[in-house]
Parts: sequence; structure tokens; C-alpha cells
Amino acid sequence: MVPTALRPLLDFAVLLRRHGFSVSPDQTIGFIEAVGVLGPRDIWDIRRSALALFAIPKDRVAEFDALFRALFFGQTIAAAAESSEDDEVEAFEATGETTEVELAEDDTEAGLEAAVTERLGHRDLLGGRADDGLGRFSRLAHERLPRRQSYRRAPSRHGDALDMRKTLRQAVRNDGEVLTLHETRRKLRQRKILLLIDVSGSMKERTEDALRFAHALAGASDRFECFTLGTRLTRITPALGVPDRERALRRAAALVADIDGGTCIGDALQAFLAVPRYGGFARGASIVVLSDGLERGEPHALIDAVRRLSRMAWRIDWLTPLAADPAFRPETAAVSTILPWLDALSDGGSVERICAHVLNLARAA
Repeated sequence: MVPTALRPLLDFAVLLRRHGFSVSPDQTIGFIEAVGVLGPRDIWDIRRSALALFAIPKDRVAEFDALFRALFFGQTIAAAAESSEDDEVEAFEATGETTEVELAEDDTEAGLEAAVTERLGHRDLLGGRADDGLGRFSRLAHERLPRRQSYRRAPSRHGDALDMRKTLRQAVRNDGEVLTLHETRRKLRQRKILLLIDVSGSMKERTEDALRFAHALAGASDRFECFTLGTRLTRITPALGVPDRERALRRAAALVADIDGGTCIGDALQAFLAVPRYGGFARGASIVVLSDGLERGEPHALIDAVRRLSRMAWRIDWLTPLAADPAFRPETAAVSTILPWLDALSDGGSVERICAHVLNLARAA
């Protein structure tokens, strides 16, 4: 049985899906958790949580507000007056009646150009070829991925602290004589890795390679999280946990609803930071972003998100296929501004280059 307090939140997610908003189960769970974190103090805290967790594109906020009022206030408002008069969608009232709500025109671009508007779609992803360096990466990654000192300690011949408990136990067994001073050193453990993959239309030709790399990295990492960025944020870590690559990619493709769509990386990263458990994983992590950086949303959203992530993470590496050209210089307003907070802006034009960069993270640091 669903608790009565949660029923309106679940109904709202269903209502959004019914009207063309791609809302995944993981986003719905995050929305409910966000409402719990905020209190909420009033109904507008629920709206703010929904906007952040469902990554509502700016051109559909008016439609979102109309549906929000339809469910939580029992009425709709004509908030989309600036939208096209030809395209319409039905919003279901709480009374069971329907009211027509205008829908903004969709000018989606895909392929080589980045777009700000949302385009929902699906694409079948295959396992890809076997000779692209992923096999070698999987063999080397466990030893070469960056590590950090753990708070746990282990015995060591050349440690940095005495193991007084073990030393005194030995002294008791030897009638008070201390024959050996036992030492300990802090253990090393693999550092958390957060992989962020741009699945917008401008990265269409490289999305499958990026997801195949993500699957290999998931198998080699002790602590790993992966999200896709387009016009919304999607967590695909559970799907990549399947050992079989083709099956894992099919599961990931089923979760990503904005594949080959618009580019709003800043809004997606803001949604990531709005969830406390996501932000907690970024703390001390190595963040790797696979994106061309052709942001079509507001630049300040991306700039603010990267600045906040840089304070939390161990390092941020931005791998772009555009850097394969030796003459590459970041020209977009967003990417050129975030350079001070990036530890590296490097070539991500092929699986081999991405694998090499990630294997050299510890050496670069």
C-alpha cells in the first residue's frame, strides 16, 4: 500500500509522463526524497523539487506549471500565453474534467548542432567491436585507477605509527619485554569515480562508445557512479552493473529518454547537486565529463555547477572530441569560463584516448 501522503507525488509523476515528460522511476524516487529533505514548508517547495529532479526544460515550464496547478490546486492557469496557438495538449483536472493547455513549439535540433529544446527518443545500443582497447583497460584499471588513503590502518614493516595494542600484547606474552615495535600504515583504497556522459544530439556519433567505456569502468571500479546529461539528468549506474555488455547497454538505453536531444548540461548538473546523496558521492571523487561542451542553456548554470563541484571533488577532467584537433581552443562562453575549475581539458575523441587518460589520472595528479 502506498502511504496517503505520497499518493499526490506519485500521481504527479504519472501525470507528467502522460503529457510527454519523460519521468523515470529513479527520478520519481529522487523527487520524493527531495520533498522529504525540504520539509516541505509549503506547496512551492514541492514545485521546486519537481523542477530540479525532473529537469524540466525552460520552454516547457509553462506547461509544467499548468499540470502542477491542475493536480495540486484542482485547476489550470493560462500560463503558456506566449506559446504557439496551434499545438495543444490536454491537462487532466483533479475533478476528472479536462482543460486544453497550450504547448510551446518544439524547434529541436539534432546531429552535429546542439539544441536547447528537449527531444525525447530511444536508440538501440550494441556491444560494439572488441578491439577498441576496452579489454586492456579492464585488465589494467584495477591497479592503475587513482587511490586515496583510507582511515583504516594495516600492519606495515615501515609504517608511520606504532601499533601499541599489538606491541603490548606481545610484551605480556614475554613477561614485560618488548622485543618488536609493531608499526601500521593507513590502507589505500580506490578513489570514487563519477562519470558524466553527454548524450545530446551533438554527441550522437560518440554516445555508444562512451557508454561502452562506462560499462568497462563500472566493472573495474570499486565505487562508481554514472549519469547521462542532455536536457535532463539520468542515473544509469544500476544498468551498467550487468556483466554482459550488450544487455547492460540495452538497459541503459531504456533509461535514457533524452538521447540525441537538446543540450542543457548546466541544468542537468544543477539537478545533480540538488540531490544530497548525489552531491555526497561527488565529494572527494574523480569526476570525468565526456562532452563537447556545446551548451545551449544559460551559461551561468553550468559555470555555477562546475564551480561547486570543483570544491567537492578531488579533480574534474573534461574530455571533449573537439580537442582531437591540435588547434582546438574552447570558444563557447560556458566552457571558456569554467577552465579555471577544470584540472584537465583533454582529447575524448576515441575510446582509446579516453581509456589512456583515465589510466593516467593518478600519475597526472
